[in-house]
Amino acid sequence: MADALAICQSELFQGLPCWRLRLPQGDTVLVAEHGAHVLSWVAAGRERLFLSGHSHFNGRDAIRGGVPVCWPQFNARGALPKHGFARNLPWVADVPPVLTADSAEASLSLRSGPDTMAVWPQAFDARVCVALSPGCLRVTLGVDNSGTQPLAFTGALHTYLAVDDVAQARLTGLGGQPEWDALSDTHGTAADTLYFPGSFDRVYHAAAAPLTLHDGVQRLAIEQSADWAHSVVWTPGAANAAGMADMAPGSHQRMLCVEAAQVFEPISVPAHGQWQGWQQFNVR
Repeated sequence: MADALAICQSELFQGLPCWRLRLPQGDTVLVAEHGAHVLSWVAAGRERLFLSGHSHFNGRDAIRGGVPVCWPQFNARGALPKHGFARNLPWVADVPPVLTADSAEASLSLRSGPDTMAVWPQAFDARVCVALSPGCLRVTLGVDNSGTQPLAFTGALHTYLAVDDVAQARLTGLGGQPEWDALSDTHGTAADTLYFPGSFDRVYHAAAAPLTLHDGVQRLAIEQSADWAHSVVWTPGAANAAGMADMAPGSHQRMLCVEAAQVFEPISVPAHGQWQGWQQFNVR
């Protein structure tokens, strides 16, 4: 008897059109068409992503949690709205999923049009590919410059990881990397082990080897392609989280963002050129 294949099916989540990939062994991932936003990744029987129960699921605003696609601008470093427009727009699943017995892959696309050209006069074809295999998730952002002028952008895969208690979690693998502390606006060198007793917001030069998130007995390996120059580590802390309308009280204790990012120097894609960068997670 042939092995069962993975499944890709459409469903609604909080009223948003989504696609769910499911492997025969049980791992799943849920991706919303709004923002090409990964909302859930269940691996080894556990939810691995944090999603705020107070998020706005109205098809206009950004969603708090999961994997927001921040593009074509990181944070407020430019003339666009914070983190760009990609996470606020509908993407289209216009390529058939690729399904096997132990893997599933789905892609969504966003192309330049009147709405994007009004705020960012660049011709582009962006795509997000979500690839699921047992204990592993890879999210890839690809950008094609469909115009005649160079295309420059910053951005991030702004991944919110679920943790039991962020104050007890630790992250290893960035030791020795250049570090910018956004809270104190100071530069330094990363410690071998990062701890999160309160608010934490730092940008690192990306490490070549995988990072490891230690969350109690749980271990998660975190990798990113060299196409992203930086890794961002962020958790708001109690005081900052209290001012976020889309965060439930105390929920900041259950999340840590580890992002593949381009923060300082923009990526430049020549006319008719292509770029892609990925972030990958493996349960250990």
